[in-house]
Amino acid sequence: MEDLILTIVKPLVDHQDDVIVSVEESATSLLYKLSVNKEDMGRVIGKQGRIAKSIRTLVYATGNRNEKKVRLEIIE
Repeated sequence: MEDLILTIVKPLVDHQDDVIVSVEESATSLLYKLSVNKEDMGRVIGKQGRIAKSIRTLVYATGNRNEKKVRLEIIE
């Protein structure tokens, strides 16, 4: 899943080395935290949050294979 997120996000940003995905796992859920450079935040979120919503949709659809709830959080 981390590779999927990186594959989607890296082409969108200028500072590819600053893209970091971390995972927090609990008994019932997986939380993926996406960190990008401050300058690239607008590119990842997109107009009216459309790109962020699309990324989340792909992550949720792929994550539904597990019995755990999957979430994606975009942080600076």
